[in-house]
Amino acid sequence: MIRTATLLATVWSVLAPAGANSQDRLAPPAEPAPLVTAAVRDTANTPPWIRPMSSALLPGSGQLLAGHDPRERDRYLDLAFGVARAPFAPAARDTAFEYFEQMEKFVESGAFDTDPGPALVPPTDIRTFNGSIWELARRTFFEDPDVPPDPQSPEFQRALAFYRERAVGPNFQWSWRNAGLEQDLFQQSIQKSDDALRQARQHLGLLLANHLISAVDAFVSNRLSGPGRPIELRSLVWTQDPSGRDVRAMVGVRIGI
Repeated sequence: MIRTATLLATVWSVLAPAGANSQDRLAPPAEPAPLVTAAVRDTANTPPWIRPMSSALLPGSGQLLAGHDPRERDRYLDLAFGVARAPFAPAARDTAFEYFEQMEKFVESGAFDTDPGPALVPPTDIRTFNGSIWELARRTFFEDPDVPPDPQSPEFQRALAFYRERAVGPNFQWSWRNAGLEQDLFQQSIQKSDDALRQARQHLGLLLANHLISAVDAFVSNRLSGPGRPIELRSLVWTQDPSGRDVRAMVGVRIGI
């Protein structure tokens, strides 16, 4: 029965991410994840054969690996690269998805450094992404966020390090100024892509769960059944709360006497 319990626990671990609410990832975090940095990672280096092979072995897994609907991905990349980022002569087209989620929320990234000199001077306009990161750094490390300490103090240097790690660098700046319609289309594409990712996770989770339940059924039937004592996994019921955020499995077991 230990193996049976292990397999059932695995089912739950597969299903738990499937119910994740995408809006949780859209809410401003208490501390920004270091995915949008001065040297943003390029996540488009997955070998092209990985996703088709994955889909051939397990339908739905290729879409999950892609992390978005390909058509919507192309649409929001085109809008980001050709409109919002175009004035800044970007060299890289793609990067982490969290970066594009920040483009959805902020009209502008803001400059990385507002001083042409050697010292790094972050922007203070909190309506921009970089300005909001610097505000968070000040609130985190300064005794009074409105009264900066000496630039050479440990507090100031820790705030600068925090900002460098999370702010958008020059090659990834953006601005939706005078492009409200394009930003609306961009937001719609991001939302559709996010929905496609959630659905792919749900479908893949259900498919994996069905495979695991079949393995449990075979194990129980083979190891524990005997003359006059059949053991059967009788039912598998999927339930969702009204919001569609949670998926659970209930397995009924019947033991014949």
